Amino acid sequence: MGDDRRVARALLDRQGRTYAEEAGIRLTDRPGPLYQLLVLATLLSTRIRAGVALAAARELFAAGWRTPQAMEAASWQERVDALGRGHYRRYDERTATMLGTGARLCLDRWHGDLRRLHREADGQPTALRRLLTEFPGIGPTGADIFLREAQEVWPDVRPYADRRTLTGAKRLGLPANPRGLAGLVGEADFGRLASALVRVALGEESAGEVNRTAAAR
Repeated sequence: MGDDRRVARALLDRQGRTYAEEAGIRLTDRPGPLYQLLVLATLLSTRIRAGVALAAARELFAAGWRTPQAMEAASWQERVDALGRGHYRRYDERTATMLGTGARLCLDRWHGDLRRLHREADGQPTALRRLLTEFPGIGPTGADIFLREAQEVWPDVRPYADRRTLTGAKRLGLPANPRGLAGLVGEADFGRLASALVRVALGEESAGEVNRTAAAR
C-alpha cells in the first residue's frame, strides 16, 4: 500500500490538473461551471485528441458562451468558427449543432441548472449517467467524463472511476477498482487522481516515468 501511495502521489505531482481546470473551468456546484463541464464532456466524447477538445472548449468559453443561454444565442456559424479556431475541424459542424440543441434541452428540462439533474437522480451514478446521455453528443463515454470531473463538487458520486481511469491504474500497477484507488489519496484529491490516470491510459503521461519518479522518493 505504501508503494502504491507513492506512485499515486508521484502521478499527482506530475499531472495534478483535471481536464476541467485545463479547459479554464473553475468548477463549483453552480449552474455556469456545471454547464461548461457538460460542453467539455461533449467535446471530449468524439474521436479527437484531448488537447484539441480542450483548445476548442477554451475558444467557446473565450467567446462568452459559458451558459446555455449564451450558447443557444450564438449562431450555428459562430459556434463552427469558434470550434475551428480550436482546430476542432473534423466534427465542427455536427458538434456546433449538438451544442445548440443541448443548450436548449438544458434550458427546457433543467432550467439551465444541472444541479436539478443531480437532485432528480438523487446523486446516484447510474441514474446520473442515464440522464446525461439524453444530451446530444453525450453517450456513455461522455457521461463518464462528466461524472469523473464532477465528483470534485458532487461528493456523493465519489469515488467515480471510469474505464479509462481503471486502464491507467492497471498500467501503473495500482488497484483497478474505485475503492482501492480511493484509499491511496485524500477524498479531495480523488478527482484529480482519476483525471491523471486517464492521461496515463491515453498515453499523455508515461507509466514508466511515473514509477521511476515514485521509486526515487
